[in-house]
Amino acid sequence: MTATAAPTVLTTRALLLDMDGTLVNSDAVVERIWRRWAERHGLDGDEVMKVVHGRQGHASMAVLLPDRPVEQNFADNARMLAEETADTDGVVEIPGAADFLASLRGLPHALVTSADVALSTARMGAAGLPLPEVRVTAESVGASKPDPEGFLKGAAELGVDPADCVVFEDSGAGIAAGRAAGALVVGVGPRAGLHEPDAAVPDLTRVRVEAVGDGTIRLHID
Repeated sequence: MTATAAPTVLTTRALLLDMDGTLVNSDAVVERIWRRWAERHGLDGDEVMKVVHGRQGHASMAVLLPDRPVEQNFADNARMLAEETADTDGVVEIPGAADFLASLRGLPHALVTSADVALSTARMGAAGLPLPEVRVTAESVGASKPDPEGFLKGAAELGVDPADCVVFEDSGAGIAAGRAAGALVVGVGPRAGLHEPDAAVPDLTRVRVEAVGDGTIRLHID
């Protein structure tokens, strides 16, 4: 895989796509639920919001409440996942996501999300987006982002070396995970630019996909 120093074109063999903040704008729900959680635990909501994007809920809780038993974090996370799955008010596609996914039909790509099956299905449906055939969800991994396990599994399911993949991510945890997997990372949205991805776009209207006859994919980034 190759990229310029200030990349405008990335050449790859597969794409690994985060969901929240990358394909789906779920910030309204995330804010509502995590700020309620912060209030219940006497934590500053603004500080909590700096941590939660990109990670599984229990992993965020472990950062925010380091002395709390893991079992409590998992139980709390299960309750919050149910809340998030039921609340899709304000969930919409990231601009350009539908066309971007349509341009990937027949090309190797996978969803790699910290959401579980129920939540990812609910949010993609609420945003009017199709679920990729290959999906790595919370149930698929033993470690949350920023651990690279999800991206490594996604690449393996596609039969592509992680170094020949491009990751699309919006969060610091996700960008770190993609980098640790050995992939190039395209950052999407305002959070991403703070974490020095290999390329950054405000949304997916700025990415054009070109299939090349030799099995590679060119990503044209404006």
